[in-house]
Amino acid sequence: MAAYFFDSSALVKRYAVETGTVWMLGLFRRAAGHRLYVARITGVEVTAALTRKARGHKLAPDVAARALVRLRRELGRRLRLAEIRPALLTDAMTLAEKHGLRGYDAVQLASAVEANNERVRVGLAPLVFVAADSDLLAAAVAEGFMTENPNNH
Repeated sequence: MAAYFFDSSALVKRYAVETGTVWMLGLFRRAAGHRLYVARITGVEVTAALTRKARGHKLAPDVAARALVRLRRELGRRLRLAEIRPALLTDAMTLAEKHGLRGYDAVQLASAVEANNERVRVGLAPLVFVAADSDLLAAAVAEGFMTENPNNH
């Protein structure tokens, strides 16, 4: 059993068929026993991505609607939520400056750092950071994470 933190670019592959979807679905199998984490903002980002795909005719409207229902059902249940607090946003600002990240990518990474620190503090295995964004993955490696890119699977 491992623990994974998904940014939005990775999580969207859970709900829309893309490169890496099969690998992502494997991580979600209950039998695998993985702990899965996301930042609370990820729900908004994935909802926006799925809606854009539907409006751009890259995802059938009924498929998008079912995906959004599944996403909402899994947030806070299957997907453990990293909350966005003022101190985390301060950390995200530091990460944005340090690594040249986009705003929400910095929030994603700061959320992962906080969730990882909490896991390690209580003696659990560290998180694997999962994203389909090479700049964000490079920043995660610089922050000490093991990483995975679902586009490589």
